[in-house]
Amino acid sequence: MTIAFLAPLKSPEHPEPSGDREMARLLIRALETAGHPVEIASRLRMLDRTGAETPGLAARARAEADAYVAAAQKRPPADRPRAVFSYHVFYKAPDVAGPRIAAALGVPYVVAEGSRAPKRAGGPWDAGHRLAEAALDAASAVLILNERDRPMLERSRPAGQRLVALPPFVDASAWPALARRPVSSHGEPLRLLCVAMMRPGDKFASYRLLAEALAQVPGEGWRLDVVGDGTARAEVERLFAPFGERVRFAGRIEDRGELARHYAGADLLVWPAVNEAFGMVFLEAALQGCPALAGAFGGVPGVVRHGETGLLTAPGSVQAFAAALAALLADRAALRPLAAGALAFARTDRSVAAAAGILDEVLATLAAGRSAA
Repeated sequence: MTIAFLAPLKSPEHPEPSGDREMARLLIRALETAGHPVEIASRLRMLDRTGAETPGLAARARAEADAYVAAAQKRPPADRPRAVFSYHVFYKAPDVAGPRIAAALGVPYVVAEGSRAPKRAGGPWDAGHRLAEAALDAASAVLILNERDRPMLERSRPAGQRLVALPPFVDASAWPALARRPVSSHGEPLRLLCVAMMRPGDKFASYRLLAEALAQVPGEGWRLDVVGDGTARAEVERLFAPFGERVRFAGRIEDRGELARHYAGADLLVWPAVNEAFGMVFLEAALQGCPALAGAFGGVPGVVRHGETGLLTAPGSVQAFAAALAALLADRAALRPLAAGALAFARTDRSVAAAAGILDEVLATLAAGRSAA
């Protein structure tokens, strides 16, 4: 069946790289792998960082939805979308167009990664909160990528709505499979890697926590390569200036071959992941057999299995992060089974094929339910 796809937080065609853009693209890839052609129903970005822009954005979204429906209704019934699929719906980026299109065409509406935040009611994002709640109420199924969202989704679930686990996944076919370098011996520095945009807020908080943790690690037996760029780059560079040449900044890298070489050449990906939803970077690194040391925020435990594909530390704890890194510096052999586990995890449990199977089952069940009705 043809799927009308929306990503109100960030379109899969947006020029700026991010985990959200990558996940939107991966969902399209999985839907198409399952045999469901995808068309973009709207490219409008609904992100409102203050709450003041939501009413205007909502009006534009309704106009775009109506235009899409009018065009779709001119097509033969067999060529029209049979479902509407929206990725990442929450109070700062509510989906207004998706439910409107689904209702007008009489097709199911599906949300992947939707979150409810009742504490936003009555505040600056009240309009976005109400629109996000309305969208989630209209969904026939909500696919949960971050298990942290489940309790609130369960509490407010409308009758008949399915909640289905869809663990984050990665497309191995889109990346080269490179040979890994052996784990660094005790006579050479441990090769650490960090891959993240440099933005104020949670990203900068993660960089700060990482710098503070590195300062607590005894000795100088490590080197860190940082891949990323952004408006906070100068501030990030200042955080790591005390380490001198042990920290190298590679800038923004979008070429996957070059990025894969960084992953394959690193002993360990290090990222505190402050308030991270889950973090695509962990799966990308795992594809090259690079294990991770991460803070156990949000959905990160869904992409880093503690003791199997990497190590997780208490969220926000500089001391725990530093202690875990110091332990790995002292016991390099512990990295070898983690590297093997990361590679197997990314290529099997978190593959596009695995995700396609889940999506196909959900869509087939919804289609069967519509036919029976």
